[in-house]
Amino acid sequence: MSEIKDTIKSWSKKNLDPVSPTFCTAKWKQVTLHLQTGQTHSCHHPNTHKIPLEELKDNPSALHNTKFKKEQRKLMLEGKRPKECDYCWRVEDSKSNELSDRHMKSYESWAQPHIKDIVNKGWDDNVNPTYLEVSFSSVCNFKCSYCMPHISSKWMEEIKEHGPYLTSGRFNNLEHLQHTGMMPIPNREHNPYVEAFWKWWPNVSKDLKHFRITGGEPLLTKDTFRVLDDLIENPKPDLEFSVNSNMCVPDAVLNKFIEKMKIIGGEGKVKKLKIFTSAEAYGAQAEYIRHGLDYDQWLSNIRRVLEEVPNCTFTCMSTYNVLSIFSFDKMLKDLLDLKLEFGGAGKAIPIILDTPYLRYPTHQAMFIAEPKWRDRYVKPQLEFIRNNLEDRNVRGKENMGFFQWEADKFKRLYDIINEEHLDEETLRKNRSDFVIFVDEHDRRRGTNFIKTFPEMEHAYCEWKKCLT
Repeated sequence: MSEIKDTIKSWSKKNLDPVSPTFCTAKWKQVTLHLQTGQTHSCHHPNTHKIPLEELKDNPSALHNTKFKKEQRKLMLEGKRPKECDYCWRVEDSKSNELSDRHMKSYESWAQPHIKDIVNKGWDDNVNPTYLEVSFSSVCNFKCSYCMPHISSKWMEEIKEHGPYLTSGRFNNLEHLQHTGMMPIPNREHNPYVEAFWKWWPNVSKDLKHFRITGGEPLLTKDTFRVLDDLIENPKPDLEFSVNSNMCVPDAVLNKFIEKMKIIGGEGKVKKLKIFTSAEAYGAQAEYIRHGLDYDQWLSNIRRVLEEVPNCTFTCMSTYNVLSIFSFDKMLKDLLDLKLEFGGAGKAIPIILDTPYLRYPTHQAMFIAEPKWRDRYVKPQLEFIRNNLEDRNVRGKENMGFFQWEADKFKRLYDIINEEHLDEETLRKNRSDFVIFVDEHDRRRGTNFIKTFPEMEHAYCEWKKCLT
């Protein structure tokens, strides 16, 4: 890892610093579009900002090239620090000597080759990104416990009917969305941002190296299938194409998706084919976290795609939270079974585990856990991953186990649980909010928290005393 850091540092000094000490290629070549709300940002760290409709009238590329974003590019070329990029400035100003994402993103293959072109054309150019993520709609059949109404239409329906959860921060209230212009355009209504996207697509698609469709649930949106059809008709052999899916859509929709993906993957229409899905626990506990999930169906559908779609790789995004702790080991065993069944020399990696940790809402974060749970539950999960690493010394066993970097990432998560401690007042508030949330969750959705999480019954009762 230190060798990679040294390489990137040396490269940055040679290639970024001569442009400016604040230059970041991602501001030009990477973009995430939330078309249901008309929001955009380049790099996931800055907050999104609204795309002015008047800028789109004659320039659909203003989905990415907004006047605001161009102003931030100008600051970078002048060696000034855009305020929205404070995440990287804090890293670079710290004594940790760590690389910021400004360096790492600019080093990526989709960014490196374009530095000279960016400098030559300047800050006001309507540039095409090479890395594009897009959400066409908030339509979703899930109400995941940590999700939000502008991302899930099911959440929006619930909040409009029942109001926000009465935690200290009024979880998932609509006032913030209304104030910031992030209320989603209903799927049944005309969306000028989606219209602009399809005007831009013939031009922008020529330069893309990474393209990912997010949601909502993308398989419930007609625009996703329009993309699939376009890739079949207009192959892009240099493109890494990804789709998010909860993998619990109706069978007819999944059948249609698989048939199109078989053509794309089997006939080499793109360079790489990836599906991002999610689960944070096993069985009924996973279903409580991700309301709408059928765990067995989820696992079965992943297996079916791996069997039928050539050269397809899954990534399981497990946003580890306090409700993950008690059954994550069983989910790990299911993922390992998939790795062993579908992995091997010369085959695509069947499934990758990604384990970020939940930060918001704070009442569901792992930091409210009882200290004894760390060694009782989380440590054995780390040991299971470490004990089932792929063995590259045995021929034919490649991709048949967890990768070392998967173990390293979970180790960082375990270390964070051990090292970060909330002050007593914050801990009490977050635990109280947790009780309020699950009680209301059970009332609204007909679930039973204690039956689903018997391991938490004693803690739940103790935490509930703080409400009285």
